[in-house]
Amino acid sequence: MNTEQPIETRCSANNCSVSTPEGNDLKKGALRRTPFSKFKKVHSNFKSPVQVTERAKVSPAEEVAELERRREQLDTEIAQLEAEGYREEELEHHIDMLHEYNDIKDIGQSLLGRIAALRGTTTRDLYSHFGLELDD
Repeated sequence: MNTEQPIETRCSANNCSVSTPEGNDLKKGALRRTPFSKFKKVHSNFKSPVQVTERAKVSPAEEVAELERRREQLDTEIAQLEAEGYREEELEHHIDMLHEYNDIKDIGQSLLGRIAALRGTTTRDLYSHFGLELDD
């Protein structure tokens, strides 16, 4: 039967102390490991690196009012654009066409990269070979 008492070591920045728990202290979890830290408060509350200032906090009513003002502003801009002859369907069509263009361009970039790797050259060199502009 082992009768040795576990030893607990507590260290601060300049001092270390050693103690042995007595009897029932072992059952109560008296032994705790505290990581060594140069900071005094190891077990302090978590503080998020993103701090919200008191000025930035707004009530839900203020937030709703601001969102309603923003919606009215956007509705006014939409009405102005429609008065100038723009239609929402036309805008959606242009957005769809831009998405398709970007997808095709991404595929082209990928192919140029693969060709460059196979030829042991750079993509930049292939642009001039295929008559492409670097800005495109």
